[in-house]
Amino acid sequence: MSLGRKKRMSHALIKEFDGLTTPSGSAGSLGYRMPGEFEAVDCVWVVEPRNEETWPGCLGKARREFCDWVDLMRKVVRVRTTNELGIETNDSWIRDFGPIFVVRDEGDGGGGGIACHDFHFNTWGGKYEVRDKDDVVPQHIARELGVPIWVHDFVLEGGSIEVNGRGTVMTTEQCLLNPNRNPGLTREQIEAELHAALGTRHVVWLAGGIAGDDTDGHVDDVARFVSPGTVMAVSAKKGHADYEVTQKNLAVLRGAVDQDGRALRVVELPMPEPIYHDYPDGRWAVPASYANFLIANGHVFVPTFGQEADGVALRVLDDVMAGFTVISVPARRLVVGLGALHCLSQQQPMCGGDWAG
Repeated sequence: MSLGRKKRMSHALIKEFDGLTTPSGSAGSLGYRMPGEFEAVDCVWVVEPRNEETWPGCLGKARREFCDWVDLMRKVVRVRTTNELGIETNDSWIRDFGPIFVVRDEGDGGGGGIACHDFHFNTWGGKYEVRDKDDVVPQHIARELGVPIWVHDFVLEGGSIEVNGRGTVMTTEQCLLNPNRNPGLTREQIEAELHAALGTRHVVWLAGGIAGDDTDGHVDDVARFVSPGTVMAVSAKKGHADYEVTQKNLAVLRGAVDQDGRALRVVELPMPEPIYHDYPDGRWAVPASYANFLIANGHVFVPTFGQEADGVALRVLDDVMAGFTVISVPARRLVVGLGALHCLSQQQPMCGGDWAG
């Protein structure tokens, strides 16, 4: 039972819920861990953009960018969609409402295996209408895969956490300590929830996220693990709207250590120049970030925005991620939906897969 369950509304359940396997112990206590994204991936789950309200005035172009990206991905990794299973969704941000997978390596707790979590999705702190279809997508996928699932009342989006697969999880204070997520829980209780679910034992708390991000500061727009000890973190120039927050995050990371007390290697990524879009309620900045990349089986799919900084970001990633193929993915229209490649995908790890990189 998650901390604070009695204080919050219970998570919705699908009608086939009784047929799912729901372990009584926590994932961490049973030897499961959330792998780093740079580890071997079995497949990537996606949901195609189709909501005009999310991509006002550019849904068709956003869908074309998405489809071009998926075509590239299919060359290196299996891609699965909720459509093929007949799973209905309210929107496309499967990173945040989809399953968060964990694995148990051979020799840990009596044999290998894969399982997943279904955390409560409250539309990023209740900013939007209730999205009950999105909230139960992990249960449908667990049923399809025949894997164990933990269903939580604890509110957590996949884009708000980043792990190195060895015991460290990164997140932001702006998001996970926000009272619109899990009111009444202390920092220590939130850390305990993360460790029990993800098999981690150490948290790196960054300050917050970038301008235009409606998620209250998801970490996948500001800092990403590309190996167990290396973090890529965005750094904005002076005068940029994100200068102050990126400097705060970098200061934390430069003093941060991993689960074993070793200093993290921190490599800076540039930020694109601000991008704006004319929404029905006004002209607003979109959360464009090169950190919103997806790693899949030795390839790094990087959102690009038609700017000079695109090339700089690609070169930095290429230099740091030796052995990986860095691929540019135009995402100027996708980001109008207030997210990009990482937000629109959720990797399913390969159980027992080798370390990549």
